[in-house]
Amino acid sequence: MAYDYDLFVIGAGSGGLAASKRAASYGAKVAIAEYDLVGGTCVIRGCVPKKLMVYASQFSHLYKDAEGYGWSPVESQFDWKYLVKAVDTEVRRLSQLHISFLEKAGVELIEGYAKFVDPHTLEVGDRKVTADKILIAVGGHATKPDIPGAEHLVTSREMFLLPEQPKRMAVWGGGYIGVEFACIMNGLGSEITQIIRRDLILRGFDDDLRSTIQESMANRGIQFRLNSTIDKVEKVDEGLKLILNGEEDEPLIVDAVLCATGRDPNLAELLLENAGVELKEKAIAVTLDSRTTQPHIFAVGDCTDRMNLTPVAIAEGRALADTEFGHKPHSITHENIATAVFSQPEAATVGMTEAEAREKFGDAVQCYRARFRSLFNSLAGGDERVLVKLIVESNTDRVLGAHMVGKDAAELIQGIAIAVNMGATKKDFDDTMGIHPTSGEEFVTLR
Repeated sequence: MAYDYDLFVIGAGSGGLAASKRAASYGAKVAIAEYDLVGGTCVIRGCVPKKLMVYASQFSHLYKDAEGYGWSPVESQFDWKYLVKAVDTEVRRLSQLHISFLEKAGVELIEGYAKFVDPHTLEVGDRKVTADKILIAVGGHATKPDIPGAEHLVTSREMFLLPEQPKRMAVWGGGYIGVEFACIMNGLGSEITQIIRRDLILRGFDDDLRSTIQESMANRGIQFRLNSTIDKVEKVDEGLKLILNGEEDEPLIVDAVLCATGRDPNLAELLLENAGVELKEKAIAVTLDSRTTQPHIFAVGDCTDRMNLTPVAIAEGRALADTEFGHKPHSITHENIATAVFSQPEAATVGMTEAEAREKFGDAVQCYRARFRSLFNSLAGGDERVLVKLIVESNTDRVLGAHMVGKDAAELIQGIAIAVNMGATKKDFDDTMGIHPTSGEEFVTLR
């Protein structure tokens, strides 16, 4: 049977863009459908705009730190509307850039939401197309719990376009999105209360990293309501009244509430049942090579809920294109993938946490850690601590994990991730000369 396209991609986010351009480079006829701005979560309402806001929020701390180095006090006013407009302008510029990349690659962009008619046929608006192979790369979306007053909650999607900066804000959720936005808004001058269901933020990360960040956030003025959740949101004259349930249940009055309690794959409108594509819980079930229950239909990125990171989606998309169109079959591993939390202070990690290592290797695990005040703070006057930590399996001396909290943690861990993935040992670290004076040298001087 002759098809309209060799590959049809649903979703122009990181994974879909990478797969479509790579497949087209091998001579495949490719089209990609997108109903929103091209670029996906990362470019439009995730990594990129969030990192720009992180940069903006850091200046308030730098102005104060500069006084310890002889600079006169800075009296500056922050303009929320200016930042929102500047970030949106940059996001739209990047979206247009991605469209131009598709054009140069020879990929046809079709505006609209694609839905399955049958395993090889899709409907986009009033148009029907057929494809030999189909890739689902639709990403995910922030969800809201079903509580009274949920309509008053905002998610990470709306945070970038709030018309006014809230003076008092609650952040509901202790994951990386909630932590990052709590730090951003705190740095921009809002009064922040973070409501978490447990006693520590960032479940799943190393406990030393979690406690170090939470302590620093508290020292920067962020309030925490621990082991608590929101039962109800009421609109009152003073703002929004939060009815809490848990360890700290005193009602809270704020101007806005960011709900960062979870995300789900964007599958509701795809009509996957028409294609015979099965789910695993709320995500698309896939094999290691990203194949669904239909052998010619694939899925990558957040809609598979494997590891929801932009570089992972890109790698999955390229591996698919290499395998199916470039005659270079391979898949990616989801082990030892470095990741960062752009909190203040920043954190980054690669490999196993201490708890994961001890569960697998028991008493053979040795941990090397250091907590110290950075040289920068010796004059700035801050008490914020840097954490560096290595997890080692003593029988082989192999480094199983590396964790850091502190300035430029993500930049440092990116390099260390290469060593961890190559199987570096603690002796390899010890035999490496440090660069003095830096925080990074602590990784090669831990004893």
